[in-house]
Amino acid sequence: MITPWIGAQKTIIRTFRNMENVHLVPEEEEDDLYTGYNDYNPTFDGEDLHNDEGFQQAVRTSHGRRPPMTAKYPGTAIGGRPIGTAYGSRIPVGTAMGRPMTGAVQDGAARPMTAVRAAGYSSSIARGSVFDPLGQAKGPAPPLETRNEDTPEEKIKILEKKVNDLIEESCLAHARGDLQLSLEKAKEAGRKERALVRQREQTGTADHINLDLTYSVLFNLANQYANNDMYTEALNTYQVIVKNKMFSNAGRLKVNMANIYFKQKNYTKAIKFYRMALDQISNAHNAMRIKIMQNIGVVFIHMGQYSDAITSFEYIMSESPNIKTGFNLILCYYAIGDRERMKKAFQKLICVPLGIDDDDKYIPPNDDPHANMVIEAIKNDKLHQMERERKALAEKYIMTSAKLIAPAIESSFAAGFDWCVDMVKGSQYVELANDLEINKAITYLRQRDFKQAVETLKMFEKKDSRVKSAAATNLSFLYFLEKDYDQADRYAELAMSADRYNPAALVNKGNTEFVKEDYEKAAEFYKEALHNDSSCTEALYNLGLTYKRLGRLEEALDCFLKLHAILRNSAQVMYQLANLYEMLEDPHQAIEWLMQLTSVTPTDAQVLAKLGDLYDNEGDKSQAFQYYYESYRYFPSNISVIEWLGAYYIDTQFCEKAIQYFERATLIQPTQVKWQLMVASCYRRSGNYQKALETYKDIHRKFPENVECLRFLVRLCTDMGLKEVQDYATKLKKVEKMKEIREQRVRSGRDSSARGRREGSAGSDVDLLLGDVQLSGSGSAGFKGCSSNPKKPSGSSSSPINTPPLRASVSRSEAKYSPVLEQGRDSGQSNHGTSAKGERLSVKLKTLPGSNEPYEASTQQEIDASYVDPLGPQMQRPKTAARKRTEEDEFADEELGDDLLPE
Repeated sequence: MITPWIGAQKTIIRTFRNMENVHLVPEEEEDDLYTGYNDYNPTFDGEDLHNDEGFQQAVRTSHGRRPPMTAKYPGTAIGGRPIGTAYGSRIPVGTAMGRPMTGAVQDGAARPMTAVRAAGYSSSIARGSVFDPLGQAKGPAPPLETRNEDTPEEKIKILEKKVNDLIEESCLAHARGDLQLSLEKAKEAGRKERALVRQREQTGTADHINLDLTYSVLFNLANQYANNDMYTEALNTYQVIVKNKMFSNAGRLKVNMANIYFKQKNYTKAIKFYRMALDQISNAHNAMRIKIMQNIGVVFIHMGQYSDAITSFEYIMSESPNIKTGFNLILCYYAIGDRERMKKAFQKLICVPLGIDDDDKYIPPNDDPHANMVIEAIKNDKLHQMERERKALAEKYIMTSAKLIAPAIESSFAAGFDWCVDMVKGSQYVELANDLEINKAITYLRQRDFKQAVETLKMFEKKDSRVKSAAATNLSFLYFLEKDYDQADRYAELAMSADRYNPAALVNKGNTEFVKEDYEKAAEFYKEALHNDSSCTEALYNLGLTYKRLGRLEEALDCFLKLHAILRNSAQVMYQLANLYEMLEDPHQAIEWLMQLTSVTPTDAQVLAKLGDLYDNEGDKSQAFQYYYESYRYFPSNISVIEWLGAYYIDTQFCEKAIQYFERATLIQPTQVKWQLMVASCYRRSGNYQKALETYKDIHRKFPENVECLRFLVRLCTDMGLKEVQDYATKLKKVEKMKEIREQRVRSGRDSSARGRREGSAGSDVDLLLGDVQLSGSGSAGFKGCSSNPKKPSGSSSSPINTPPLRASVSRSEAKYSPVLEQGRDSGQSNHGTSAKGERLSVKLKTLPGSNEPYEASTQQEIDASYVDPLGPQMQRPKTAARKRTEEDEFADEELGDDLLPE
């Protein structure tokens, strides 16, 4: 017990000795806050350590021979023994160093206790360590331990997340319209969910199955089946949900099942499931019950059970009236023909509250800028758009109902319209009354009662400006259709004066100017209409046509390109673009637009024919033939197409295929001999001479005076060695004689009329312009196409004889023969002024031979059996061994009979 006490005494003695080195702050320096900042501990002064002999000696003697550091000294990790130096023994340590230094500690002795302890100091901290009470010097926290995903619970959680992600992807795909992808994702989610259930059963956690996840997977899968029209699979999936008692409120899904049955037109089952769903929904959900009953009423309408439908709709109108139900109720009453109930239902319909505010709240006040900003922000927001849509839908149903029941509720539709107008005027839809009046006029138009329609529209001339402008616009359009352009222009002006910003009125005004061929003024009105309403497609189309008439093709092209951006599938716009490119000599662009047009109207024969014409001009005969042939398939009566196809087959040496097209042309134009000649020529070219001969004979029976047909007959009969050649040669000569006589008669008539004019206009200078006749001078008026002089007796020599219009004389070799024209001349129908007896006599005398001349022709003429093939030159016929026939002229002594002389 003595030893511990001695140790304690020694400790106390060392403590008091160390206390001698503690310097207390004087009292007079307590107020100096900045004392001690310039002092420093000389222990840290290392500049003169190389001059310190004690330090150097200690380094030399202790270097490499110090004992290893151990924790033998309590309270420290490195021993806590201070390094003794000569410098430290001479200079005491200042108070700013914190805890005063203690003396040497004996081996095995405990650390001495002191009464001075600085804040933040801990005896457990080693000497020389950094002051860090918050532990910031330790660096960042170590990383968290990674979760072990191999555990069953973690696998289940990951699988649940995948199922939820698949359901979300399926819904997003359906929102984008990708129904097939949404169905695939829903099926994959179902497979993952079943794997999740099996995994829970294997791990023994079947009690923790997520029923909400299972319900979501099945419900989404059934919806996607229904969206993809896979109704059987959808019904089976819904049955799985409905029969599972663990799903709460699953009975509501019977509404979806009923909807599927309705789409399948299985109305009986639809009614059954609607009623089952209605029974499982409590009265607390009144809105859903109302919607289900509305569906039940619609199904009854499709089944034709209007009485049951009326029961459902009447209940809804008494509990929670709405626009759609009121309209359906009117339809049911109209179906059963109940006039009184129709009137009552219409009154209920116009009294249904819409639940929207008046438009007055969107009128900004002038004195509150903050309120103006708020109103500008909400003027076109989603809520206001929804209100406008609801109001427009209500107006549509009311207008449709009025037009439907007006002819049924009264003896005449006019009285019915008047009753509906009176009812509407007393409701919240006052502005619809004028629209009903205009619809009344339109109904008159549908009944072809234009007079009543015009009278009804004229009643609006004294109404307010908006209705007055609409009525005047309709009147202008009606008069324009009737080609009464003055009245159309008048009412267009009236509509513009009532409402200058009415684009329809400006378009009608532009149309009247367009008809008057004042294109510049019409363009101005169309531009003004577009300025008022940039979406007025009629004004833009008409402006393009106006520029086209003015020859400003680039501006017209710009108008139609803008219009095509608005009306992507308008056939008229595409055709105009193709036509403009053709006029701009850009056939490739024209073909491109016509190709787009064929995708919109693939059966338009005119478009196909135009494509064929463009390809033909480009030299692509195969493409031209394809489009011409398609045009012929859709419209086999286009003569130009038939002619091109026939010529194409002839060019390609397939004459037998061209026959069907020329026969079709013969059926369309039976009075045109050229098509029949084409048919006969095709037979002859293909080597079928017998058929060609029969065809020429048939043509001769129909057109006995056709020279070309007779020449072909003479040639064929000569080649085939037939006896009929003499008959046809005789007929050919007679026809040529008649043709020559007629030409002489025409020429003599022209000469006599010219002499009469020269004698009648003696003393006057007369200039005669042949071609488009322009006669000027005294006593004669200018004319073009017909004579304007009054008819005078033939004996009068002071005025010219009235003759047909003068034409440039044609030489005999250039004269063409037309049987129709010659028949007209013989009958006197085409020779207006040559019916006078004196003129006919003079013509007869001129054509008869003189007294000293023989009656027959003075010069011997050969029969002109030459002909020109309308199909072009034929390939040279191969030589045969047939004998050569001698050509004999049997018509040299032929005399003209009295029947061949003119009257």
